Amino acid sequence: MIYTVTLNPALDKTARVDSFTLDAVNRVVSYRQDPGGKGINVSKVIAKLGGTSKALALLGGATGKAISQMLSEQGLDCWSINASGETRTNLKIVDPVADTHTDINEPGPEVAEKDLETVLRYLTRDIEKNDIVVLSGSLPRGAKAGIYGEWARACAEAGARVFLDADGDALREGLKGAPYLVKPNEIELGRLMGRKLESVAAIQKAARELLAQGVEKVVVSMGGAGALFVDAEHTVLARSPKVPVGSTVGAGDSVVAALAYAFDEGLSEEDTIRLSMATGAANVMSEGTQAAERSTVDSLIDKVTFEEI
Repeated sequence: MIYTVTLNPALDKTARVDSFTLDAVNRVVSYRQDPGGKGINVSKVIAKLGGTSKALALLGGATGKAISQMLSEQGLDCWSINASGETRTNLKIVDPVADTHTDINEPGPEVAEKDLETVLRYLTRDIEKNDIVVLSGSLPRGAKAGIYGEWARACAEAGARVFLDADGDALREGLKGAPYLVKPNEIELGRLMGRKLESVAAIQKAARELLAQGVEKVVVSMGGAGALFVDAEHTVLARSPKVPVGSTVGAGDSVVAALAYAFDEGLSEEDTIRLSMATGAANVMSEGTQAAERSTVDSLIDKVTFEEI
């Protein structure tokens, strides 16, 4: 079973604005809204791939109820933990004329320690050996920076493989829990290391430094340059096909989803790489944070290229 955790979920509103201009009146051409937050995005993609997951999310207020209802309508199994305050709303502005994607994200409400304890209790109660737990996204106000590290240890002790997708202090502290897999992008990895990573060789070296901290697998997404898949045995550079961009929001989440699905299904390394890269590309083609159909993913799998370096 795959479990996803979203401590700072959001209602994602995506607006298309042609020739978006600062300090001016802008007209929305089209608009959609989706339940969001990195863990929720992962669960949505897993469902489209044909897998199942349980999404744990802290949801509060009218926005939280709306997200819960939307997830239910999509057939997703969501364990909604009632939280105080109003779940945040994020605005994504897509300008196809200027080819820009602007995110305006709210900070979200402050969470209570008891609500966080409830999430962890629900999570560790049902975990079985070789289950996958995805800890991803920003931390809400009120959560200490070390929470992902503590939860990674607790989940590992219960027998799970932990996938960590975070940034900044949440990533740095999360590594102390020795997650099974970590998926930063090259910018996040550079921030973590305190240096610019300006080449594939530099990114590979930094990824191997994470392996030395107890991580078993590191996947570094590099945007249009592809992704590095690094473990103790080798490094693979993979590239997905060029596709028309609908929205880049959630692209990294879709890669994490495909990785979790592939590991849960026991796919080979080659099939895992192909699926994750194709899923990332397919979801870039989608509008908002909706998940791409499996048929779109499958149409791209054979177009993925990779090489060992």
